[in-house]
Formats: sequence, C-alpha cells, structure tokens
Amino acid sequence: MRIALGLQYEGSAYAGWQVQPDQATLQGTLEKAIADFMGQDPVRVIAAGRTDTGVHALGQVIHFDSPVERDPFSWVRGLNSFLPNKMVVNWAKPVGDDFDARYSATERSYIYALHAGPCRSPSLQQRFGYYMLPPDHWFDITAMKQAAQVLVGEHDFSSFRASECQSKTPIKTVHSIEIIDEAPCLYFIIRANAFLHHMVRNIVGSLLAVAVGREDPAWLKTVLEGRNRQLAAPTFAPDGLYLAKVTYPDSFGIPAPWLNHSLLPVSVLKVI
Repeated sequence: MRIALGLQYEGSAYAGWQVQPDQATLQGTLEKAIADFMGQDPVRVIAAGRTDTGVHALGQVIHFDSPVERDPFSWVRGLNSFLPNKMVVNWAKPVGDDFDARYSATERSYIYALHAGPCRSPSLQQRFGYYMLPPDHWFDITAMKQAAQVLVGEHDFSSFRASECQSKTPIKTVHSIEIIDEAPCLYFIIRANAFLHHMVRNIVGSLLAVAVGREDPAWLKTVLEGRNRQLAAPTFAPDGLYLAKVTYPDSFGIPAPWLNHSLLPVSVLKVI
C-alpha cells in the first residue's frame, strides 16, 4: 500500500533532507521512525522537495510503499511517537500507485522570512534570515516589487541556479512573487511549477541588492537574460526558507498543509 504523509519540520539541526553517510538528515530520521513503528526494515521515502541544510517545511509531502496496513490516524499517532520534536506528521493518506510526491506535483510555494535592523533577534535565530540595516533605514519596497515582476513567467533561470543543481532543465515557470512588508520583517512568497537548487535564496539575495539601492530594478532583467550565475547576488542564508505548500491535481485528494506556524503572520500564511 502506498502512503502519502504531510510533514512539518525545523531543519536547522539537520544536514538537509537527503540521506548522507554519518550525517543527521530529515529523510534518514523519517525512514528510521517508519521502520521503528512498523517493526520492519526501513523503507525508502520520496519527497516533493529535497530541502537544503537549515531549510524548514510547513507543507512537505512524501510517499512510501508500506508492507503493512494501518489506518491514517494510526500512521500519524504512531510515527509522531518515534519522531524527534523537530519533525511532525500532520496527516497520512493511502494513495494509488500512480501518485508520486515529487513527479505528481504541479506547483510548489516557498516562503522566505527575513528580519532586518541594526541587531539580530535571538528569538528568530535559525528561523528567519537576517539583513543588517542601520537605525531608521528600511528597504525600497517599490523598487524590489518592480524588479520581482521581471522573474514572473517561464524563463531560463540559469543565473539563479547552483552549480551542483541536478535539474534536467533550467527553464521553470514562476507563477507569482509576493513581497509582504511588516517591518522589521519582510516576507517573500514565491510560487512556481518547480525550483532549481538554491533558486529561491539566489532570487532573494538579488532582490535585496535592489532593495538597498545597490542595483536598480532594471538590473534584474539583465541578470535573468545573462543566464550566468556570476551575474546575480550571492546565495542568501538558508535560515528563513520554508517549503510552504506542494500542489497536486485534485484527483489525488492530497490535503492542504497545516499552516499554523506561530512565527509567521496571518498576512503571509493566507497568501499560500
């Protein structure tokens, strides 16, 4: 029986999603919990998105093929009893063999949460990115929003692609980029059919270059059309990045994510 799970996790304690030798990873942690719950050998899980070290999730979706049958709530209750506090299963659902958490997805949404000001906030450490701004300074939100619209649509995003990216094509379709200003915090919500490795963090870094006046909005069009990673800004920190939602065709009946993150405001979560 194929089972789909909806996950939330705080990724700062893990070396990313994908299993690595001698490293604590989210995939390895979940696979061990499944094996412990079933009392059998580990199964392989497939995720909608293989998040990097330090990246979090509100709406990660995975699937695995189980040799045992359990009702949905038993999966939720049982797995959560074996998972550490940094990861939780929100829902479980039996699905057909035609469902694939990665390849059946039609859309993904990420949130990047940023705190800015003269000093870091200890309470937001590892959960928000940080940008140092002098007192009484703030971003040029209008310029940043203008620049962001250049990226909406189907484009070759090579300029925002990590060198180790394994995607077969750099051409992706960005459906929308929303920027929500709630000083001293700023939130980027990016929705696309799929993302390249580090694509969101590279976009955020480049938009911030515009926001502080280091570049003008037209610069981002030059970067995009240049198809050269060296043209864009440095990759921004992973701390504030959340895989917020993965969308599937209605025929699969995949539940919506539980968007109940206490650190993210309602104004942001309602956009997802």
